[in-house]
Amino acid sequence: MRILFTIAHYYNPNSNGRYGSLRKNPRPRIQALTASISSLHQLFGKSQCIIDIGQREALPANQSQSNDIDIVICTTQDHHILSQVPLPSQMWKHNPTKAEPMLLGFECQALLRDNLGKYDYYCYLEDDLILHDPWFFIKLNWFTKVTGDENLLQPNRYEVSTHGAVRKCYIDGDLLPRVTAKFQNVQEKPELMERIMETAVPFRRALNPHSGCYFLNARQMEYWAGQSYFLDRDTSFIGPLESAATLGVMRTFKIYKPAPPQAGFLEIQHFGTGYLGLIGGQVRLSAELALTLGVNLHI
Repeated sequence: MRILFTIAHYYNPNSNGRYGSLRKNPRPRIQALTASISSLHQLFGKSQCIIDIGQREALPANQSQSNDIDIVICTTQDHHILSQVPLPSQMWKHNPTKAEPMLLGFECQALLRDNLGKYDYYCYLEDDLILHDPWFFIKLNWFTKVTGDENLLQPNRYEVSTHGAVRKCYIDGDLLPRVTAKFQNVQEKPELMERIMETAVPFRRALNPHSGCYFLNARQMEYWAGQSYFLDRDTSFIGPLESAATLGVMRTFKIYKPAPPQAGFLEIQHFGTGYLGLIGGQVRLSAELALTLGVNLHI
């Protein structure tokens, strides 16, 4: 299988610090991008082996899941830290642009369209997302075979920490229904229930379809690229960054995510603890979660 990954990457420490790409210290951004690129090669590339200890020989491993992958990093106006990433430069290709920083995701869309017919999967990621699941594309392929190409399964983003009451937090919970109502009808086939390895896994239409990424098979990519609104640079979903990542696919497909009881069926890590750190402050613990964690709520 051939997979094209496009990554929108921007770093400008001279701007305000609302996003990680704008903060003074480049180290977290370097770490995030390094982990993102490395994980794609380690999970889905062909350079994998198993050591036959008795014969003292390295043999191929995961051959049925090895792929030809290309990673293209889209940047703009020379605001990036690619020269500081401690990886061989041949692990990615650089696509410099002059786009507005918040619209880099649309440059990735153009790149995906320009490569129609060359790949089996067409993918977009923000530069702070890290995959850990070698069965990720197997799951996506299974989902579309079972439910149809008109449905798009999006991963749940999460953050992790070794401190605090919560060790893992999924960060893209429901938005108010009115936020996406003009773009999607979540009452149309609101839930799909499937059994995987004797386990019931519910998939629900996403009131928050944003994941900072998407992964389309060749048929889905071709269909989206053929729509009249493709690459119209509409930024009406929350803001430019969210629109570039999510609005186009939300208008084109019925977006599902694994429901909270099985949220980990398809997931992707968001680097850092920016959202997790809100718990206990701007985000309160529910009574149910507090009971599970053994935390006393002071009311």
